Amino acid sequence: MRLFCFPYAGGGVSAFHFLLEQAPSDIEICPIQLPGREGRFTETPFTELDVLVKSLYQALLPYFDGAYAFFGHSMGALISFELTRLIRLKGQVAGPVHLFVSGHRAPHLPDPRPPVHHLSDLQLIETLRQLNGTPEAVLNNSELLQLLLPLLRADFTLCETYAYRSELPLTCPISAFGGLDDSEVSREAIMAWREQTQGSFQARFFMGDHFYLHKEQANLLAAILAGLQSTSRDL
Repeated sequence: MRLFCFPYAGGGVSAFHFLLEQAPSDIEICPIQLPGREGRFTETPFTELDVLVKSLYQALLPYFDGAYAFFGHSMGALISFELTRLIRLKGQVAGPVHLFVSGHRAPHLPDPRPPVHHLSDLQLIETLRQLNGTPEAVLNNSELLQLLLPLLRADFTLCETYAYRSELPLTCPISAFGGLDDSEVSREAIMAWREQTQGSFQARFFMGDHFYLHKEQANLLAAILAGLQSTSRDL
């Protein structure tokens, strides 16, 4: 079983090191490094979700040759959802056996927040501070911010210009995760993911805010493994 992992805005594969270190050997963790971050920081990040998803499909198609699942947090949840729908549309390979989405409202719901990708640098920094996902040391380091802000602006643009298109619900199971103290995504918005699948659905909430996954690593991994085990029994 391969588990492809898609990052949040501004994030890279380092966000999934805990899965690489702690997942059992029969689960192959495949974190996806998008352009513009970490080892690919010199590359131009995507600003359109459709373009990114089409690029991912072409790059990852050879690796969809067995049972696999998707996990995405925040922006990554949106990416993994639309990639799953594109795989269904193309019909070349079977889709993921399970979709794990985390820290993002169901895609058919409108964004309750005003867009931030057009804000000034100072306003964008304050937005990051409120999200509590960027260390204060980074927010106070002008050199690091010069590297980080263009990427974050691109990622926010990608998410905030996304236009949901109504399609039939997916057939694979969906597990939706969220933080109990997430001020950005409500519990109701997480629960609404149930409308996106004809298969089984479950939601689970963890202690913490929008970036609960940094502190709830063991519990999050356990929830993913439980979902995969349940899916494997049904295959």
